[in-house]
Amino acid sequence: MDRGQNIYKSISKVSEDPGFGGAMTDAAALNIMSLSSKTQDLLLRQYFSSEGIGYSVVRVPMASCDFSTRLYTYADTPEDYNLDHFTLAPEDTQHKIPLLLRAQSMSPEPLALLASAWSAPAWMKTNGALIGKGSLRETQEAKSTRPGLTTTSEYAKYNLTFWAMTTGNEPTAGKMTNYSFQALGFTPEEQRDWVALDLGPALQASQFKHTNVLILDDNRLLLPHWAKVVLSDVHAGRYIHGVAVHWYFDRLVPAEISLGTTHHLFPEYYLFGTEACSGWSPLDRGVKLGSWDRAEQYARDILEDLNHYVVGWTDWNLALDETGGPNWVKNFVDSPIIVDAQKDVFYKQPSFYAMAHFSSFLWRDSQRVGASANLKTDLEYAAFVRPDGAVVLVILNRSSSEIQFEVWDPEVGFLTCMAPAHSVLTLAWNTH
Repeated sequence: MDRGQNIYKSISKVSEDPGFGGAMTDAAALNIMSLSSKTQDLLLRQYFSSEGIGYSVVRVPMASCDFSTRLYTYADTPEDYNLDHFTLAPEDTQHKIPLLLRAQSMSPEPLALLASAWSAPAWMKTNGALIGKGSLRETQEAKSTRPGLTTTSEYAKYNLTFWAMTTGNEPTAGKMTNYSFQALGFTPEEQRDWVALDLGPALQASQFKHTNVLILDDNRLLLPHWAKVVLSDVHAGRYIHGVAVHWYFDRLVPAEISLGTTHHLFPEYYLFGTEACSGWSPLDRGVKLGSWDRAEQYARDILEDLNHYVVGWTDWNLALDETGGPNWVKNFVDSPIIVDAQKDVFYKQPSFYAMAHFSSFLWRDSQRVGASANLKTDLEYAAFVRPDGAVVLVILNRSSSEIQFEVWDPEVGFLTCMAPAHSVLTLAWNTH
């Protein structure tokens, strides 16, 4: 047999891996809760149990987002400076929190919860509304940290602790006139000053001072400029742990320019993927059951991110209905699991299995290692060493041809392999 293409590995140090996961949005929780209790458990086990695909990260919107059925925050009473009327919503207490507790009970390790807010309460904003173009009123900047800290306190009452929080979902959206759903606008300079003067000190003075803070939480095309502005400031930088990126418009900016440059400028801060979904483009909107092309898009983006210093990748909604909702603004998208409540069933999409190649095999604290091909190849790949010493190689073949190749590992010799056309393949082997 022709040896084909050889892939060699060499060690290169990377950051610890927070893992892979998805978001427990209002929509995801409503869809899961629409199923019978038995089917709910079956769905949750697909993601979180030892028999599932090993999700270890769950992003949790703080109050409403586009994937809610209504507009709300936890502090909607105007001028309630002391948050006397602060309260979690039924969406939290009746849906998200119970499901998170069940997911945690199934998981073999603690889940890393990531909090993201879409908007401050309307009365704290310049436009007096949750949607549209609006930033924090200057008189409200310090007070705006309180709802976030109170949210973490309320979740803690249910034994749910946040590993990290972002500085807010897609801050550039809140700078757009007539933006259609919840947003809070920041320029990088405004975000820098808010972290340095308000969020950072408030978090450090609270019981949640060990919570990681991730800036940006927006598209990577904003890098490296956003990171330069915020992280170069010593007063802001000391409170920050990482940079959160979304996958939308990734094709517009090469990963080496956005992610690679940011890592090399600020290697002490990790890069983490916090949102991605298929079906978001007006040209390719909504749910497509059985779409392998969308699974390939996931695998390609994850591989590219991991090869450019991103240490984990978070999908968007854990589950949606067959229309791609519910979504109050009708901003429908796709999801790795689609729920049909009438039939009490759910469908695992090809993108679910694309995620599995990473979340199942790349355990927390896995380290990426260098890999190179001795011939030009259509294969895309990334290699890792796990904490248990196993080597993992994830390979994507987006071509229409089967490709034979060999992997050379000096510990075990040659491994002869074949990647079918349009496939994702994971190889794992012990080195001792």
